[in-house]
This record gives sequence, C-alpha cells and structure tokens, in this order.
Amino acid sequence: MEILETRVMTCKLFSLLAPLFSFFDDFFTFQYSYSNIFPYLCQSFVFWFMKNGLLALSPIAVFLLVYLAASIIAGDFYRVPIGVAFLVASIYGIAVTRGLPLRERINIFSSGAGHPDIMLMLWIFILAGAFAASAKAMGAIDATVQLSLQLLPDNLLLAGLFLASCFISMSIGTSVGTIVALVPIAAGIAEATDASVPFLVGVVVGGAFFGDNLSFISDTTIMATRTQGCRMSDKFRVNIRIVLPAAILVLLAYVVMGTQLHSPAPTSDINMMKVLPYLVVLITAIAGVDVMVVLVVGIILSGIIGLCYGSYDVLGWLSSMGEGILGMSELIIVSMLAGGMMALIRHGGGIDLVINALTRRVRSSRGAELTIGGLVMFTDVCTANNTVAILTIGPIAREISERFGVDPRRSASILDTFSCLAQAIIPYGAQLLMAASLAMLSPVQIIPYLYYPFCMGIFALGAILLKGVKGVKEVQEVQDDIPAQS
Repeated sequence: MEILETRVMTCKLFSLLAPLFSFFDDFFTFQYSYSNIFPYLCQSFVFWFMKNGLLALSPIAVFLLVYLAASIIAGDFYRVPIGVAFLVASIYGIAVTRGLPLRERINIFSSGAGHPDIMLMLWIFILAGAFAASAKAMGAIDATVQLSLQLLPDNLLLAGLFLASCFISMSIGTSVGTIVALVPIAAGIAEATDASVPFLVGVVVGGAFFGDNLSFISDTTIMATRTQGCRMSDKFRVNIRIVLPAAILVLLAYVVMGTQLHSPAPTSDINMMKVLPYLVVLITAIAGVDVMVVLVVGIILSGIIGLCYGSYDVLGWLSSMGEGILGMSELIIVSMLAGGMMALIRHGGGIDLVINALTRRVRSSRGAELTIGGLVMFTDVCTANNTVAILTIGPIAREISERFGVDPRRSASILDTFSCLAQAIIPYGAQLLMAASLAMLSPVQIIPYLYYPFCMGIFALGAILLKGVKGVKEVQEVQDDIPAQS
C-alpha cells in the first residue's frame, strides 16, 4: 500500500507541475509507473526542443561552450584554435540533425560550406593574404610608416599619429598589422616627449580600427558585405557617413591635446615607389574597382617593385605570397565550417527561431538595427574575433534586414562597426593584447584611452536612434543615391 500511495502521490505532484511544462502534459497519466516517468519526461523534452527549433540552434551554443570553456581553462583566448571549436560544433550539428540519412545531412553541410558567397570570400582571403605578405616583404609597410611620420606636423603630433594609423590601416586592411607597425614608434615617441605611453598607444589602436572598419581589403568588410549582399564601395559610402563625424571629433580633440608635443625626425629615407602598391590599392578600391582585381593589381605591382629594388627574387616573391596564403588558412577553414554549420541550423529552423525571438517586440527598422548591433557585439565578446562574429551573425542579420526593410548597405555597416567596437574594448582581443605586449603595458591600461572606438560606438548608436529624425538624414540620403545591386 505504501508503494502504491507513493506512486499515486508522485503522479499527482507531476500533474500539478504539468501546466508549467506544457510539453509534458500528455505523459502524466496514472497508467505509468514511477519508474517509467523519467524516460517519458526525457522524450517529451527532446520533442519540445526539436519542435521549437532549439536543437537546430544548439551547435552555436556548443561552439561557444567549447571555445569559452577551453579558453577559460587554458587562461588564454588565443591558445585554443577556433577552428577546432567550429569542428566540434559542426560534427555535433550533423549528428543532431533529424529526419535525414547521414549522407543527406553531410550534403546539406557541404552545400553551405561551398556556397558561392563563401567561395568568393575564400578567393578574396587568399588574394589579400598574398598581397599583404608580398608587400610587407618588399618593404612597403616600413616605407608607408616612415612617410606617415615625415608628414606629421611638429605641433600636431597626436593628430598626425592618429591620421597615420587611420591611413595605414585603410591601406593594409588590418588593425593588427597597423598596431605592430606603429605601437613601437608610439611608445618611443611617448618616452621621448614624456607623454603617457598608454595614451599614445590608445591613439594608434583607435586609428587602427578606423581602417579595420572601412578598408576594402579588411576581412570584416569582406564578411559584412558578402553576408549582406552589397558592394564594398556602396557599404563604404554609407559606413563613412556614420563614423567620419566620430573620427573628425576625435581628431580635433587630439589637436587640442597635442599642441605641446613634437615629433621626432624620420629614422630612415623614404622610398616612395615602395608606398605605391598601397596607394594604388586604396585609390582603385575607393573608385569602385572589383576587390579581386584590386588585389591582383596590388600583388603584381608589389612583385615588380620588389624585383626591381632587389627586395627579393622571383622565388622569394612566390614564397612570400605562399606564406601570406598560409596565414589565411585558419580563417578559410573557419569560414567553410561556419558556412556549413549555418546551413544545418537554417535547415532545422534555428534561424527562424532566433529571428522570431529577437524580433518579437521589434516594430520598426530601428529596432531591427539595434538587434543586429547587439547580436554581433555579444558574439564578438564571446569569440574575441570580430570576423568570426560577423560570419556567425551575418546570415541572421540578413534575414532580419529583409523582414524589416533595412538597407543591406546599412546592415553591413552596422555589423562591421559594432563588431569593431566590441573587438576594440575587450581586453582579451588580439589587438589590445598585441599593443600591450609591444608597449609592455596591461590591456586594461589602454582601454580608457580608446577615444575613437568609444566615440564611433556613440555615433553609430546615434545613427540608429535618430534614424528618420528631421535634420539627421544624411545616411538615408546617400543610400537613396546608390543604385541597388542586381
């Protein structure tokens, strides 16, 4: 009798809890013994999980869990290869996709990994790696740095250093490369002028993100434009209207603060021919020439100049291009794995679930833009990689944009800008870690002096909140002037 009463009481207890868990209702009947309830609970939960699309979305959670947990255990966000985390999540995604044979699930993954947009991104990554490495081996980076320093007015050192960082990052398309080139110089200037080392390093890091956000050969720009389906030149024209006021304001602040400092003389002679590849890449890209053509021209020009000046022979040129391509290998692998994983998530209804959950209370394109910005920032904080953040959130952002009528050029700008903001201010990001290491500082010491990234974020948020307000229509007007991409 006691056993029977216990079973009856247990079933009554679960019956009382059933309204809180509606997906269990059909399973709480008195015909099941206590020992059979748990399996039915598990089956019910799995059924509810699959029905609501959460199972399809769970590969993203697995990726974040693997990457974050391993990074925290290792105590270093860059000791854990991000490609391994994506591999684990991809295998898990294939395993939990239901209703299809294994071969069909792999085919869905492969179609996503080999999507034309992904393949085009890989082409661009390969060419960008080859150009950056061959230009660096030829001496273009050193020449560009020295040219920038020579052009700095003595009484405008801070402003000039900020402009140099902006120009170099725009030319080479990477914030890390700019930081590596300029932070040692900035630290030396600070010591020579008794200025704050973290302050001058912050000037360089801020300017580096200006180019990371806008450069045509930046991987974040490539990711943002390809995932949103717009041309780079169009995204540039919209994006610069958002961030240029922030850059001008910060520049003026540096003019006021830097009048008491003086720049040192350049440390070496400048070979203007070695600056030419970056100038050609920058000018042709802004002119709207296809980015693949731009990069091919840059590679050829770098090779010709390097051969003429004896920077390397033909074998050295080819070797440098090979090293640059290999340097892109992890990004290429991650891009394919992420593309395949997102295809599985889309097939299982995971993207629809995210869009519905995030847009449930969104009533306008302004709310959609805020959602996109918040999503990409959150993902970047979790992954410490703005390129991966854009790649992960890009397809979801595109769905949100199409549903609420957000211009793809504007959504690409929001993705790029807010991902750069998050990447700039997290102390475990590659850029701050690199800058702190070169200047022998703590990353936390630099964060208060990142004037441009913070100002960029404020202006980007203002561009969203003030969208459509009378007198604040410049970005919308430039969008109306740009023909839509066919």
